[in-house]
Amino acid sequence: MELFDIISNDIKEAMKAKDKVALDTLRNIKKVLLEAKTAPGAGDTVSNETAIKAIQKLAKQGKESAELFRSQGRNDLADEELAQVAVMEKYLPKQMSEEEITAVLKDIIAQVGACKPQDMGKVMGVATKQLAGKADGKVISAIVKQLLA
Repeated sequence: MELFDIISNDIKEAMKAKDKVALDTLRNIKKVLLEAKTAPGAGDTVSNETAIKAIQKLAKQGKESAELFRSQGRNDLADEELAQVAVMEKYLPKQMSEEEITAVLKDIIAQVGACKPQDMGKVMGVATKQLAGKADGKVISAIVKQLLA
């Protein structure tokens, strides 16, 4: 079953359960996926990969908004954003731990023959493709810097 269809079904379940946070979040996700589906060249379909990227982007924006709200003393709005992010994360692949990321990055570094900080671009190119959806880019970047230092 496609992620788009799962989200559509979960909207119905959220309506029945009267779960306002989940309902609002799922409707927002579906809106973004519909926009992607009707984009030129999309062929009126949304692959699971495209859907995951869109949800990751929404989750990242939610986390950034929550940080901003907290810095401005608006914990009520930050909590709302984080509640929505929690709903979004149910549809994303499990994120890798730092230890798992480090192990994969060590393999990539050996594979591309990187040994100094100037080789970071080579490593990041391979790492972002290989770890797409499984790890945050900032975390990957920080670990690569640490390993190449």
